[in-house]
Amino acid sequence: MAARIDLTLDCANVRLLAEFWKTALGYIDEPPPAPFTTREEWLAQFDLPEGESVDDGAWLCDPDGVGPRLSILKVPEPKRAKNRLHLDIRVPRHGTPDERWARIETEAARLVSAGATVLQEFEGHHVVMADPEGNEFCVA
Repeated sequence: MAARIDLTLDCANVRLLAEFWKTALGYIDEPPPAPFTTREEWLAQFDLPEGESVDDGAWLCDPDGVGPRLSILKVPEPKRAKNRLHLDIRVPRHGTPDERWARIETEAARLVSAGATVLQEFEGHHVVMADPEGNEFCVA
């Protein structure tokens, strides 16, 4: 059996990034693990460092259970360099190359309206973007 993976993004503003990635991926807030009914209840079992709270993290999941879970965690240090790992948001591959490129442009525009920035376009192939905190990803 292959290992399952979670992806984790460090950030300064958990709510901002969680809302962006829910919009970008169609993800939802992941329910807390059983038998807990809230994240606050789940986190209460851990000895959190002073000053940390449930608002310092968000856990998102694919509502269909197909994609990996995305954890978004507040960290004190700022982003300093290019990501060594990034996400690719893939549009459907059917149709002509021009139709596919039009879908990539439409998706990139949707994500700009949600708070992303276009960093570079590779016309006909993919668009390099950054989320609201500068984490790079591609639309392809």
